Amino acid sequence: MLELIAGAGKMHTQTDISNKRWILRLYVAGQTHKSIAARANLHAICEQHMPDKYHVDVIDLLENPGLAKDDQIIAIPTLVRNLPIPMRKIIGDLSNTERVLNGLDIYPTSA
Repeated sequence: MLELIAGAGKMHTQTDISNKRWILRLYVAGQTHKSIAARANLHAICEQHMPDKYHVDVIDLLENPGLAKDDQIIAIPTLVRNLPIPMRKIIGDLSNTERVLNGLDIYPTSA
C-alpha cells in the first residue's frame, strides 16, 4: 500500500510498514531526566506506531564511552535509525512525537 500524506505544506510518500523493520540505537548518559524521558518516549512511540517491527539497543555512554565514535554522537540523548536506510539521527528527549515519526519515516494517516 502506498499513500500520499499531506502535512506541513508537503506531500510525503508512505509505504506500508508491514514489510519494514526499524533497527534503532538510543545513546544516553546514565539515568538523567532526559535519558529516562527519551527511553519512555521512544518506547511509547514504537509501541503505538510500529509494534513488533522494531529493535532498540540502548547504549549508556557512561559505561561505554568509546561507542559514541561509531555513530559520531556529539549530543545525548541521540536516537540513531540504522534501518531502514538511510541512517538518521534525532537529538533530544524524543518528546516531540511528530518530529520523531518524521525522522523514522512514519507518517500516520488521520482517520
